[in-house]
Amino acid sequence: MKTKLVLVVLAVVLSGTAGCSNKAVYQNLQLNKKQECRRLPVTEYDDCMRGMEQSYEEYERQRKQATKPQPARNGG
Repeated sequence: MKTKLVLVVLAVVLSGTAGCSNKAVYQNLQLNKKQECRRLPVTEYDDCMRGMEQSYEEYERQRKQATKPQPARNGG
């Protein structure tokens, strides 16, 4: 009975996340990372939080640039 309940809850969660946009996923990952940063010692907190200022739009621009196919080079 307990296993069945777990499977039902898991199915609901997975079906709910299937409709998430990339932006929502990015924002949730950022939120999780911020929560992890809060658990660190004060001396490590600032370093951990440095990457949190990047907007989704900036992330997406950098991601597209990094995954853009590069022209083939003739090595000769």
